[in-house]
Amino acid sequence: MTEMSVSEEAAERSGLRHAGRLGWALAGIGLLGLLAAVALRPAEAQAAASQVWTPFVLVAGLLLIGLVAHDEGLFAAAGHGLAKTAQSGFALFAGATVLVGVVTALLNLDTAVAFLTPVLVYTARSRGEDEAPLLYGCLLLANAGSLFLPGSNLTNLIVLGHLHLTGGQFFAHMWAPSLAALVVTAVVVGVFEHKALRARADDLRSAGRPAPGLGLLAVISAAVLVVLLRSPALPVAAVGVVCVGIRIASRRQRLGHAVDELGLPVLAGLFGVAVTVGTIGRSWAGPAGLLSHLDVWGTAAVGALSAVAINNLPAASLLAAHRPPQPYALLVGLNLGPNLFVTGSLAWFLWFRGARAAKARPSLARASRIGLVSVPLSTAAALGMLVLLGTH
Repeated sequence: MTEMSVSEEAAERSGLRHAGRLGWALAGIGLLGLLAAVALRPAEAQAAASQVWTPFVLVAGLLLIGLVAHDEGLFAAAGHGLAKTAQSGFALFAGATVLVGVVTALLNLDTAVAFLTPVLVYTARSRGEDEAPLLYGCLLLANAGSLFLPGSNLTNLIVLGHLHLTGGQFFAHMWAPSLAALVVTAVVVGVFEHKALRARADDLRSAGRPAPGLGLLAVISAAVLVVLLRSPALPVAAVGVVCVGIRIASRRQRLGHAVDELGLPVLAGLFGVAVTVGTIGRSWAGPAGLLSHLDVWGTAAVGALSAVAINNLPAASLLAAHRPPQPYALLVGLNLGPNLFVTGSLAWFLWFRGARAAKARPSLARASRIGLVSVPLSTAAALGMLVLLGTH
């Protein structure tokens, strides 16, 4: 092992340990906030918890399903097939955009960035191309494409608690705004990385064949449940637990690895913070009063800035403590705003961890610079579709 590889491996271990400490710190903050909310405002805290627990259960189930699909090679096979068939860097990026959009819509943006980030990095390397377009595209496109279905983003489910829509009904309202946001974000990333996209591919390395039985069945089951059911959290979580349990029983999966991929400290911490902020939203009329005086553009702006300030999940809990007057515009801001900065969503943490695991060197500053351009444009495109279709 060379001196450089030793240094890189040490830096990687240090980065992962630092991320782990941040996760446990977030868990501690969330626990303290939850205890304070329960002690000071028990009724409001109970109402907030009843609104936000189902989204967290759903995303845990989707992460487990994504883990099974990843371990069975579904994502790697998709990436290799994309690398093999794409005729140019631009075609590869267009295919990656579709892949990220589909996985985000069906399995949640957190699942997409956690498992597709290393796959897309390896996909670019297998062609001898610069990995930057697919690396930054994975994060920004996942956030942008998280408006398609309720389970695509936890914020959708928190706000949907007041609307009681099925996945199909939500899709009918939001497919056009989400598609517009996804396309505009892809164009912006492509412009930023146009030099890398012009590179020619080298010969591809071979890839192992996937064993898609259980993972593919789990993905299909989750997609059907999310689309058809008004409250798919427990059924989807059950699918994820059963699939991981089968793999553990057959010695194809370790329990510790599944727990690590689930990121329980981070999920628990965000849940505690969301309940705390939701309790504040029920005890303080300020957020509801502010939203009542805003149009779709102002509502989206408040959602985006709140997401960057306190993370999009607590922001959703705060701003949707009462039914917002412009729920779909609020979701546009909450889902697209996180592309501005690392504090915006859990996806940034999962993306960074996945990129480092693939030995990539992600730049938070560069991702934010692309986001500063893509967020206003994609937000305008999504809101324009909402207004055009009469969805408010």
